[in-house]
Amino acid sequence: MERRSFLKKASVGAAAGAMAAPALAQSLPALNWRMASSFPKTLDTVFGASETFCKRVAQLTGGKFNIRLFAGGEIVPALQVMDAVQNGTIEMGHTASYYYFGKDPSFAFDCAVPFGMNSRQQTAWFDQGGGMQLMREFFKDYGIVNFQGGNSGSQMGGWFRKEIKGVSDLQGLKMRIGGYGGRVMQRLGLVPQQIAAGDIYPSLEKGTIDAAEWIGPYDDEKLGLYKVAPHYYAPGWWEPSTQFSFYVGIKEWEKLPKEYQYAIEVASYEAHVTMQAEYDAKNPAALARLLRNGVKLHYFSKDIMEACYKAANEVNEEEASKNAKFKKIYEPWKRFRQDQNQWFSVAEATMQNFMVTRR
Repeated sequence: MERRSFLKKASVGAAAGAMAAPALAQSLPALNWRMASSFPKTLDTVFGASETFCKRVAQLTGGKFNIRLFAGGEIVPALQVMDAVQNGTIEMGHTASYYYFGKDPSFAFDCAVPFGMNSRQQTAWFDQGGGMQLMREFFKDYGIVNFQGGNSGSQMGGWFRKEIKGVSDLQGLKMRIGGYGGRVMQRLGLVPQQIAAGDIYPSLEKGTIDAAEWIGPYDDEKLGLYKVAPHYYAPGWWEPSTQFSFYVGIKEWEKLPKEYQYAIEVASYEAHVTMQAEYDAKNPAALARLLRNGVKLHYFSKDIMEACYKAANEVNEEEASKNAKFKKIYEPWKRFRQDQNQWFSVAEATMQNFMVTRR
């Protein structure tokens, strides 16, 4: 569905609802759905997007359409949200699509691709560059309608027990790394581990893993990762932005009145925009606190970045050569990324590079 067309309809519907709420309430059915999140309540920014969504759906429907939210592991294991929506156990989920890259690496385009696009570019691709249509077609095979459900922006490169100076230091390293980025790291000798947020700290503390990445300063501080791994790296090249998603089962979606479908569209987009704003507002102070607590901030060396970039391109091209679904999304995505980077180099990057030298 077209974003602008839908927003126009939603605005008209909202105005009509404000003038004639009793009539609206009488004409629409009372519905109660359940949504499972992949995230714990303690991560108030990413989990908060689901709370924002559920609250807005209820408000936009005069309290007739209510969605009960469950944190990761409460009714569905954190990394099995998609499966639960697909098989009809729950009507909705809030998750990161790259968790399911083992089913098909194409899921990564709905979330984060190594050396992919930043948050604004990803949203532009999804809204205006054909990304939504491509991903909706892909998700149809899984019985799911997907919606943008927030973005973290560029992520950090994670927490390491020991300093990482060169590519050789990645050999044999056991690291919690989400999604498709793990496959790229594996090519460089790292041993990727996919672990839910709530299990990262104990795994790092016990030495089950040697390093871990999550999102960025605000969430990482909440998880306490700095207490067991003092070396904090940037950038998280495997997630130059991370788009989260709301999933709705197609069968349930098709049963909904149009007004409720519009409410889901509006609420998901509000949650999407709000999450990025919250991370941008909260990360600077969180990073400052971490540094005061003795965290050692590092940047991946040029050699590591170049090796990872080469490996990422190789992995993408190899996947495209054998996976028709991946190639169908990858080719237009790659062209859009190139155009975006050329444009951003003209104004955005030059302005930002100048400003970071000013105090």
